[in-house]
Amino acid sequence: MESWSSYPVPKISGAPQPLRLFDTATASVRPSSPSELARMYVCGITPYDATHLGHAATYLAFDLIQRQWRDTGLAVRYVQNVTDVDDPLLERAAHTGENWVVLAQREIALFREDMTALRVLAPDEYIGAVESVTEITEAITSLLASGAAYHVDEDIYFDITSAPDFGYESNYDRATMMRLFAERGGDPEREGKRDPLDSLLWRGMRPGEPFWDTSIGSGRPGWHIECSVIALNRLGMGFDVQGGGSDLIFPHHEHSAAHAESLRSEHPFATHYVHAGLIGLDGEKMSKSRGNLVFVSKLRNAGVDPMAIRLALLDGHYRADREWTGGRLRAAEGRLANWRAASKLATTLQDQELISRLRSHLADDLDTISAIAAADRWAEQANARSRSDGDEVSGEGAEAIDALLGIAL
Repeated sequence: MESWSSYPVPKISGAPQPLRLFDTATASVRPSSPSELARMYVCGITPYDATHLGHAATYLAFDLIQRQWRDTGLAVRYVQNVTDVDDPLLERAAHTGENWVVLAQREIALFREDMTALRVLAPDEYIGAVESVTEITEAITSLLASGAAYHVDEDIYFDITSAPDFGYESNYDRATMMRLFAERGGDPEREGKRDPLDSLLWRGMRPGEPFWDTSIGSGRPGWHIECSVIALNRLGMGFDVQGGGSDLIFPHHEHSAAHAESLRSEHPFATHYVHAGLIGLDGEKMSKSRGNLVFVSKLRNAGVDPMAIRLALLDGHYRADREWTGGRLRAAEGRLANWRAASKLATTLQDQELISRLRSHLADDLDTISAIAAADRWAEQANARSRSDGDEVSGEGAEAIDALLGIAL
């Protein structure tokens, strides 16, 4: 599947700082210490609607990780999937009367446009579930052969007891797992399962649903195994970051890790499990089911500068749930104007101080709140001087804000 185009990332002077990130599995901020190649997998969209601000905030968080790694001189291999066949997509297509393939293609194209406008660095591989069916069925065949998977009628399930460390990523108790599994696409009540928390690997053919004829039968892949296989086959075990929104902690990331670890008989799937907070509107999580979405494309079409959207979403810690309000966007537009004015006035010394502060704050678990405050101080000082003050204007401050925060001035 085609990805999108990335803008060049400026190189900036000075000493970069190694990144420290919060890991959900250990509930601690730990160094992210890749060797020469940093490997990251981030769960992508199910393309049944346009990119809303909750999506955008998540992908911006992982874009910052890429930028910090690259600033320290690391090469990055970034993989993202697209769940281009799944129940929510099929349900939306049935509701609107649209072909599910056409719907997915349109929304994927719009997502690419939104990511390009927001200057999100593109994944090296952008992989759809549909194009991965063969490798997914091969993995399920292996799980069946090892006894880690079993049939329930025409469907195939994963046996969680085959993953000895199941539960380590989320650290949830069983009652919480049961509740979230039922709320987030699981089927704990399905008769014939060995354990209510066993997850679907393969959904056998149903009337009116798309299917593939394979060696394990006719049907389509489950959600969790999709990400296990795509990540394993492109990044290997023990890659550096498995990422997504905090609503993916369980069941999706717990099960995708368990599938992979059972397939390879290795632990862990990833060395950091990193999760972004959710964006709310009027006190509720922004979601398609609630109909309270603010779309990136609609803001762009209304003439809002994508850099203001990006800045507004970064004005809050990536792990924190936060509210979207009109005031947040207006504040970002004003801040952006101040920074752009300052970029034409800031001295070399002011720029160097800004670069040092940006690196320090962002290396500390992506502390964008402090980084933005540092840029505000830089802008205030730069805008207070006149062009006749004599010190040379370097322009490096603007390059650093682009390189590290992804905001073009």
